Amino acid sequence: MIKIPTSEVGLPEGLKSFHMAVASSPEMHEKFFKATSMLGPQIEQLLNLIFHGTSYIALCASLCMYRYEPHKRVSSEYKPFIIPNLPDEIEFTPSRVPDFLKEDTESEFVNVIYKESKEAESRSYGTGLCSVRKHHYTNVLGIKAWHIGPLFLYDKGTTPKEKAERRIPEASIDEHQCLTCLDSKKPNSLVELALGLEDSGQQFIWVVQKEIKRQGVKEEWLPEGFEERMEGRGLIIRGRSIRDALRLELTLEGVCAGLPMVAWLVSVEQFYNEKLVTQILAIGIRVGGRTWSKDGGDYVRREVIEQAVRQVMEGEEAEEIRSKARGLTEMARIAIEEGGSSDLDLDALFEELSLARIAHDSSQGEFVTC
Repeated sequence: MIKIPTSEVGLPEGLKSFHMAVASSPEMHEKFFKATSMLGPQIEQLLNLIFHGTSYIALCASLCMYRYEPHKRVSSEYKPFIIPNLPDEIEFTPSRVPDFLKEDTESEFVNVIYKESKEAESRSYGTGLCSVRKHHYTNVLGIKAWHIGPLFLYDKGTTPKEKAERRIPEASIDEHQCLTCLDSKKPNSLVELALGLEDSGQQFIWVVQKEIKRQGVKEEWLPEGFEERMEGRGLIIRGRSIRDALRLELTLEGVCAGLPMVAWLVSVEQFYNEKLVTQILAIGIRVGGRTWSKDGGDYVRREVIEQAVRQVMEGEEAEEIRSKARGLTEMARIAIEEGGSSDLDLDALFEELSLARIAHDSSQGEFVTC
């Protein structure tokens, strides 16, 4: 039984996952990462299989940024460079690189956590991903991997109740973080988004955070009369907390639904996934997203939102984008069917793990996946 050293790093007892750490308070996630970096003595003799919830392009690009540090060889935050050793020519700028990779005096997060996680990954038995297209990650960068996604397509045929029971009951972001996110936005940025949707003339479904009261005062950020004007054209769904846009789960959901995407970037791996969506797959366009940020993001005016929505919804260019997206939907469906690439990789993974278990049992070792 592996015990997470919660007390040693200031985490509450019983906290066992990253989602629980983030939901506990905004400061807890780095403490959780620090705790995982202390697991070495407990797991160094175990067979470790890592599961990544991100995309191949994000893993490849972040690994190449970590190995080669191309952002340190340009003279300004907005001067472009090419991320080396990738199969596609991905242009980036230092402004889009995570802060923890740019610090001259490396933080504990970089020195102790990020670097050790990359080293642990290189020593692991292999990596499982809810994704496809593993060739470069495995054959060039040297990481053994199995692509077994998109996993949520395996839900086909199950009832909504069964799907709901398998999902995490609470979002990994709490009321405090919702308020922080709203506070961090430049004035009226959410209003601009609403007005841009209105000006586009397109029908829409907009999922927003649940209504929040601060010291008894209800948050009112939608433009006055917006919901009334959008009646019959736009549907606003409340009750879900804010989620990071353009992370792998949402990107895959969009691809598998055959939908074009508009990427408004803020942080994490969104800047890498945007290159996948807008450049490699060519099924979306970008708005904003010049600077990586922990909690803010670029200010985008209503005219830009309107133009972006129209660009993916109207005209020949929009039809071309939507046609490509529909083609990817079929590819994703085929991948998980019997005999598809993800189905075969999943079988291969089970076979290898079975053989590994037999080998470990015969030598009285232990076996674990994480």
